[in-house]
Amino acid sequence: MAAAPIGRAAGLEERGTSPFFCRVPPCPVVPVAFVCTEAESGTPGPTGCEDRLAGEAQTGLHSCELSCVGENKLQGAVRAPLRKGGRLLRRFAVSVGYWKDPYIQYFVRQAKERKAPEINRGYYARVHGVSYLIKAFLKKTECNCQIVNLGAGMDTLFWRLKDENLLPRKYFEVDFPMIVARKIHNIKSKPPLSKPIMESHSGDSLLIDSHSLDSSRYSIVGADLRFSSDLEEKLKKHNLDIHLPTLLVAECVLVYMTPQQSANLLKWAASTFPVAMFINYEQVNMMDRFGQIMIENLQRRQCNLAGVEVCRSLDSQRERLLLNGWETARAIDMMKVYSFLPQADVKRIEGLEFLDEKELFEQLMQHYCICWASKDSSNLGLANITF
Repeated sequence: MAAAPIGRAAGLEERGTSPFFCRVPPCPVVPVAFVCTEAESGTPGPTGCEDRLAGEAQTGLHSCELSCVGENKLQGAVRAPLRKGGRLLRRFAVSVGYWKDPYIQYFVRQAKERKAPEINRGYYARVHGVSYLIKAFLKKTECNCQIVNLGAGMDTLFWRLKDENLLPRKYFEVDFPMIVARKIHNIKSKPPLSKPIMESHSGDSLLIDSHSLDSSRYSIVGADLRFSSDLEEKLKKHNLDIHLPTLLVAECVLVYMTPQQSANLLKWAASTFPVAMFINYEQVNMMDRFGQIMIENLQRRQCNLAGVEVCRSLDSQRERLLLNGWETARAIDMMKVYSFLPQADVKRIEGLEFLDEKELFEQLMQHYCICWASKDSSNLGLANITF
């Protein structure tokens, strides 16, 4: 890996930019790797029926990305229209005032058209729900810990935590190399992104190339989450400390892996870190009619949920975590999360826009959940973290 100042070009190359296809670098024929990265959340616009709501929801709820695949499979398999749309939805919600994120503007252009209030409220619940658990972990560990954001994409959590003086000892992001390359390009070319990294860095120089960045407090790693041994090797090269309390975050990531692949990832995490917490945000209750419409809509976009069978219920979500080495596990749907958030702020955001389809909004929120699991050999009280 070559050492270079954060602002210097490092051989990055911009590739295809169609909003309906993910960025794919030239590659030899390899097996398809269908794994969600940088999942995006939200809820759909006003509709007159359950079927339409469940179908339209997928454009804003999350996104998927394919790793490098063989050319003969590329045309039919790599369509991923949801990813860019999800980032735009998040940017729009911020612009309306649902929450503050001064850094998203450096990764995502402003949406040209107004988004529905259901989408914005869904994003609000997800962002604040996941953030609540992250901050609870940081409080328990007094920030003497590390965070590994799996499938991080264009997430801005590192910068926001720094602003709140809540940085862990080290913050890692993992995503496919082509996603990592784009993020590194944005960081190097935009001082509001690069300056906080340099301010938190201690050492002579930052290590950076087109597919990885490593500073003393922040690292981005290009890797495939299906292969945990390779993932661990790359993280250790960036000074991952397996003895440090570790928080792993995955948002709409596991659902794009087969049940065996996600089980392997969870088992690796549970067996590697003696003190750890895993936060997972994704679908639930997917076997009912509403859930089936959501699945069918994704299939029409050639975006299959390889791990959807684990999303049968809150119990199945908890069971997966417990069966793969985690000592405690909890799961609640997003409507419950929404009800647990500070009600004064919920009232504020509900006043930003009029919501017509409240019952359908609730039904959609009941088809997404946050699950969290822990291991705690140091008795830090991680099992007591809850809403």
